[in-house]
Formats: sequence, structure tokens, C-alpha cells
Amino acid sequence: QVQLVESGGGLVQPGGSLTLSCAASVSSGVIIGIDTMRWYRQAPGKQREMVAAITSGGVTDYAASVKGRFDISRDNPKKMVYLQMNNLKTEDTAVYYCRFDRTVTSRGPQYDSWGQGTQVTVSS
Repeated sequence: QVQLVESGGGLVQPGGSLTLSCAASVSSGVIIGIDTMRWYRQAPGKQREMVAAITSGGVTDYAASVKGRFDISRDNPKKMVYLQMNNLKTEDTAVYYCRFDRTVTSRGPQYDSWGQGTQVTVSS
């Protein structure tokens, strides 16, 4: 079973920056590789939406609402994905989740793994 743990959320003023991190681990075996890594967010009363994605080859994709302000990156040896968020707006307030499409482990592949979420609040 793959576990994802997000960190780095918090309260920030409009125009500020935050960096989210997501670390992967397994309860048994080792992680051999990870396919596409994604960040989602869910604001109160709204559906969960994809914010950014990065493939194993480093190709990135962003939601229109964050393009030019957010930057997704990954560290394959550390099994981590990051989301650098700049020029934050009040509408960026949400719980942010990381998701891995497929994680290849020594005990076989694990699909659709999610973290527990980290709260980001943008407010003055």
C-alpha cells in the first residue's frame, strides 16, 4: 500500500507564496518508479479539480487558473513532488491533495494513490 503525505500548507496573505510537498512511502517493499504525479484542490462547496501534473519524463500541465503562478516539480530519487505557489489569491484557498497515477513497487503496481490533504488559506 502506497502512502502519500502532503505538507507545507498554511495561512498566507494575498500575493504571497507557499511550497507544498508530497512524500511517498510503502508499508512493505520498495518503490521502483512513479508515473504521473498530480496536485488537486478542493474548495468548500466545490468539486475537486486538478491543479497541476507532471509526467515521469518531466512534462507538465496546469489548470488555466494557476498557469504562470504555480510550478510543479518532482524529485524521483526522493519519491517526492512539489508545488510552488506564487502570487496566491483568495480563490486559491482549498485543501490540496497529491495523487500518483501509478506507483511501481517491488510488490507490484499500485494505482490511484491519494494523500490526506493539506489546507491552504489565502487571506489578509
